[in-house]
Amino acid sequence: MKLSDMFSTLAENARTYEKRVAEWQDDLNSRNDEMLASARKWQETALQRQDEMNRQFRGYFEEAGENVRNQWQAMQNAWEEQFEKIREKGEEMRAAALKSGHLPEWAEAYAAQMVGFAQKMQDEAANAIAAATEAKSQGQGKAPRGKGTKDA
Repeated sequence: MKLSDMFSTLAENARTYEKRVAEWQDDLNSRNDEMLASARKWQETALQRQDEMNRQFRGYFEEAGENVRNQWQAMQNAWEEQFEKIREKGEEMRAAALKSGHLPEWAEAYAAQMVGFAQKMQDEAANAIAAATEAKSQGQGKAPRGKGTKDA
């Protein structure tokens, strides 16, 4: 093969590569826009669900005794501590991904992981609400007043 043919082939390969890189970049940008739109929509619906859950919690708290409120507060504090640990670990991993040049892949995997976690928490909340509703319909969970309870 002549040197001029090699340069010609190399130049053609470089043009093909640049074209493919541009196509990949366009595809990545369009997928990124789709992922951002999907994340924003999910966030909006999550906020709506959170507002509804907060309304329900306020209703439950108004009916709950002091012991239940204290138990709930201890559980809430434990959850918030765990969430903070997860968030901090995520930040460490994000920084490592940024340094290694794998941030897009990491961000996509992290988002999927957090959505999965949120869905598990929603399932747990739905089960708890169903159990509470069932217990209330069967008249469970209320001690008679004036029989040595704190709420009397």
